[in-house]
Amino acid sequence: MKVTPTELPDVLLIEPDVFGDQRGFFMETWNRRRYAQAGLEVDFVQDNLSLSRQGILRGLHYQWPQPQGKLVQVLKGAVFDVAVDIRKGSPTFGRWVGFELSADNHRQLYIPEGFAHGFCVLSETALFAYKCTDFYNPDTERSLLWNDPDLGIAWPVAEPLLSDKDRQGRRLKDLPETDLPVYPS
Repeated sequence: MKVTPTELPDVLLIEPDVFGDQRGFFMETWNRRRYAQAGLEVDFVQDNLSLSRQGILRGLHYQWPQPQGKLVQVLKGAVFDVAVDIRKGSPTFGRWVGFELSADNHRQLYIPEGFAHGFCVLSETALFAYKCTDFYNPDTERSLLWNDPDLGIAWPVAEPLLSDKDRQGRRLKDLPETDLPVYPS
């Protein structure tokens, strides 16, 4: 397994070992001991799965004051996945990273607590899986505007299909300080 810190040091790009032959492949998607040895010592309490079609953008979501860290991966198709540092006082506050995650490249992205997360679907459909460090609580879910000009995220889609909630996301500069996690989170 290869673990690479990103430009946002707490966000990790993970490339699991994949063992393949003419029959297909095998890989571990999570092994607490192995991931802890690689520096990812977290406890996951909930797994989620979503299916989306091409052009759909989900995000940018975060949870506060009950934050969730997420380990995400694509089981079918491909997405452009984004993490944004929204922790007050962080040296990388307001910066983002984005990576293509696909069923073919087997990459995972770890987005720690205190980051907003979103993805857009590049393939006809995408089956997206994520492990969470805390249980979902709809009262703590927040949305950051997907196309906030201050963030300048280079989404590979100009006019995505959005939920009403995502259309109504707020710009980072307009979020109340009480809605932002504090660094270090």
